[in-house]
Amino acid sequence: MSGRLRSWGLVGIGMIVGLSVSYGLTAYAFRDSRGPIPLDEIREFTEVFGAIKTNYVEPVEDRKLMQEAISGMLSGLDPHSAFLDSDAFKDLQVGTQGEFGGLGIEVGAEDGAVRVIAPIDDTPAARAGIRAGDLIIKIDDKFTRGMALGDAIKLMRGKPKTPITLTIVRKGEANPFDVKLMRDIIHVQSVKAKVIEPGYAFVRITQFQERTVDDLAKQLGDMYKKAPLKGVVLDLRNDPGGLLHAAVGVSAVFLPPDVTVVTTEGRTEDAHRRYAANPSDYQHSHGDDALAHLPPQIKSVPLVVLVNGASASASEIVAGALQDHKRATLIGTQTFGKGSVQTIIPIRNDRDNPTAIKLTTARYYTPSGRSIQAQGIAPDVVVDDTAEGNFVGLTVRESDLAHHLENQNASLDATRAGDAAGTAADDGLQHGVPAKNRYEFGSTDDFQLKQAMNFLQGRPVETVKAKEAVAASPAPATATH
Repeated sequence: MSGRLRSWGLVGIGMIVGLSVSYGLTAYAFRDSRGPIPLDEIREFTEVFGAIKTNYVEPVEDRKLMQEAISGMLSGLDPHSAFLDSDAFKDLQVGTQGEFGGLGIEVGAEDGAVRVIAPIDDTPAARAGIRAGDLIIKIDDKFTRGMALGDAIKLMRGKPKTPITLTIVRKGEANPFDVKLMRDIIHVQSVKAKVIEPGYAFVRITQFQERTVDDLAKQLGDMYKKAPLKGVVLDLRNDPGGLLHAAVGVSAVFLPPDVTVVTTEGRTEDAHRRYAANPSDYQHSHGDDALAHLPPQIKSVPLVVLVNGASASASEIVAGALQDHKRATLIGTQTFGKGSVQTIIPIRNDRDNPTAIKLTTARYYTPSGRSIQAQGIAPDVVVDDTAEGNFVGLTVRESDLAHHLENQNASLDATRAGDAAGTAADDGLQHGVPAKNRYEFGSTDDFQLKQAMNFLQGRPVETVKAKEAVAASPAPATATH
């Protein structure tokens, strides 16, 4: 890995998701950025600063004013650039290990409010029924309107086994409602795998972490020791992202050596990078190649990847690479559309009180050159969450976030998405189904998994219904393998 720390993910409670961990960024942080000094703007800033110091109703510390100014400067750029105070920076450094304190929920800022991107499996948030797309308007007795995202995150942190109440606004619900949770230490199991039928494996990646590639290789290797696999379902639904090298490694499990997985492009020379399916781009240490002992059949076993609107960032890197190389069939609904690169630049290296900025420095592209920023990846076969339609609340995407980066290839990508998805992108708004029908991913009630198995075994697949046929059609549309 290069000496950079990239973030492909979304802000989480107690952690930041989506990092390619490699420290040593001082040179990058202090690259020569000299240019004309904007004297008028600096004078305006100092005048505002002085007016606040002199006239604000209460005394304000210089440090607070400067940090708030930096936070505003970054948050106004896009939804993913941010100032990381000491707590946030420390959480970032710890969070990629798969254990952290909090609620287990990925959130983002949207027009001064806090929007849920996705709950993490087997966490207090998931067990309490928090959903992607929920709007958190109150944390205990404090309203979140106008609150900085970092401040909201701090309120949701706390000692394990302490209670917290979130007030939620949810699409389809007439009134806000309270959800009571108990904070806990979050242990995120990155890879879950099982044989669902003889010869067919279900592999779910909940988040891309340091050990994801090693754990995936071990679990697939153990399955092959028992019996050859005839098909694999790789589940990336509700996976908000994670480490870049983990995404490259997961892709490399199924792709030929040295093929392109993802490229990045930005304004600076080191923002231009190609990541390939080879150990130098996915090994996070100098040990043995975790994939070296996998059976060669894994490169050709029939593969389906399940995605949805909460599949973001690193998940989209994997889905896009496998789709572009025609290695897998994507089933589900359009992905989130997080296609920008964030670089972590330390500002103060004080061991006890470090700070940094998370700055968007590039866009990433799939092997065929697609930018998925604010567009997402369209599945090859569009399948709703249930036979009746999509769950309400899984429709928030990157393009819905305030100040999101535009997709530079929007017209080309929209054409490709339309070819694959038809009119399905809005169906979650047209015929959402009640929360009582929600199922656990990988369970016997998992409708999309059933369709993935139908596809692998050559049976008809129940695909998305046309909007005008939702209420009237007695029989679902089908597609065959």
